[in-house]
Amino acid sequence: DSIAKDSLHNSASAQEMVFQFPGLMSLCMLALGRGRSRGKSPRGTPPHPIRKGQEGAVCPITGLSAEDVETIEGHSRHILGSSAMEALAVLQADPDFAEERLAFRNNNSSGEESEPLDLAVKDLRAYPLQVTAGAHSATQDTKRLVRSVGLPALRRFTALFYERSFVDQHVDKFIAHHDDPHSERFALWIAEKFGDGTPWTEERRTRPRRQMRIGHEVVDVAHDRSSAHFAAWHSPKREPHKWGEHFKPDDARVWMRLHFWAARETGMFRHQAFMDYYVRLVGHFMSVYSSKSPPFTRESARWSEDSNNIERYLAAGNLMSDVLDKPIDQALAELPREERLYTGSKHPNPSWPYELGR
Repeated sequence: DSIAKDSLHNSASAQEMVFQFPGLMSLCMLALGRGRSRGKSPRGTPPHPIRKGQEGAVCPITGLSAEDVETIEGHSRHILGSSAMEALAVLQADPDFAEERLAFRNNNSSGEESEPLDLAVKDLRAYPLQVTAGAHSATQDTKRLVRSVGLPALRRFTALFYERSFVDQHVDKFIAHHDDPHSERFALWIAEKFGDGTPWTEERRTRPRRQMRIGHEVVDVAHDRSSAHFAAWHSPKREPHKWGEHFKPDDARVWMRLHFWAARETGMFRHQAFMDYYVRLVGHFMSVYSSKSPPFTRESARWSEDSNNIERYLAAGNLMSDVLDKPIDQALAELPREERLYTGSKHPNPSWPYELGR
């Protein structure tokens, strides 16, 4: 089952708010592609009225307002195919994306300065990934882990990652502009996800407006993760026959290999406990793009251990030909048997990355 569907059934507080405010149910159903009356209501309008005074209310499940739904529906009418529309709806409904939107709108700054800790590298524990109702939650342990690494180290890591991405023949096609502060935003996002304040949310409040022409429309992009991914799908660098397609498992595999290679070259894997948790976190966030992507997370982290892999990649002109366009069943069969299964976080006996502490 999709994360979006699960969230409708597993949040008691959200259900209570939906019943108190029927208009919010309309937003939920619209965002999830349901609840449209047949021939009675135009696209982009709720199937029944939103209560007066709740016109701008944010749905407690999806984090969407009526304006958001109209924007999504507008994209669907003018510039998106049905596949891209469905993928965007999944992103918008994902619990992690929804929490990020709510944090931004609620203006809940932590007001807390990060203080790097002189902890190190000797913590060998594996900490359970904290995921509730499909959304990741930081803990005091994760906050301590990220502070043991420090923001300067995160910045070195993400800066090298984008250097690698800009020269990768495949991943660079998703990046329309090299001049955006991609690496800084990514470093701040990691710090925030581990619980070290809200630097990424605060950066978004001051982020300059970025617009992008997609088809015949000019739209705002890169103001949050879902809009950034939307822009990547429609990057003008992509092949015409792939333009507008959402991320596929082979896209995710190349991205993850480059990402963990940069982590290895900047010394991040010396912080064993941090990286064990971070690899799990990446596996969790990859699931929103495709349930077939998380099984490849650990293989992607191991890939850069072998210098022969890197030599072959560079000799091929920065192209991972062993991954691209490979049938998913064949790719899964090449993984260790114990890494092929992905259950999601809500399974009664979940697989990696959720298995610890269960």
